[in-house]
Amino acid sequence: MQDYFSLFQLPERFALDLGALEGAYRHVQAQVHPDRFAHRSEVERRVAMQWATHANEAYRALRNPVERARYLLERRGLTIDAERNTAMSHAFLMQQMSWREAVEEAAGDVQALSRLEKDLQRDEGVMLDDLQHALDDASDNTQAAELVRRLMFMEKLRREIDDAIAQLED
Repeated sequence: MQDYFSLFQLPERFALDLGALEGAYRHVQAQVHPDRFAHRSEVERRVAMQWATHANEAYRALRNPVERARYLLERRGLTIDAERNTAMSHAFLMQQMSWREAVEEAAGDVQALSRLEKDLQRDEGVMLDDLQHALDDASDNTQAAELVRRLMFMEKLRREIDDAIAQLED
């Protein structure tokens, strides 16, 4: 199967026109959608289903910036392996501790949790800019991999904050 970028005829880079991705996805789906193959042979239907599944996976991966970065790094021969490779700078480890403490202190306070979530989103935006530079401009895969691991932590923390807010609002 084609790599995700080639499938949608997009340049292989982190900076991506999401509108172009959406349009390319719709075009590919129109070509391989299983309904178009309903009256074809079993083999043709199975191949169409495989292509549709591949297109869905590719679209989901490229639409999400962290997953797109992971995919780019894998294409460049570098696996994130976040479960086992937890190496991060001392400064970021200290920031993690600070965020965790802030979440604990904000427990039970929707407004405080919301402010913390906005702060995380702001920091994620800065980190995504750094990630784009590392991948597209500097070709610094090592730095990009660390940024991806950081962003994965931040996504997880933001989900925990979202869950805490949802529980408080119920």
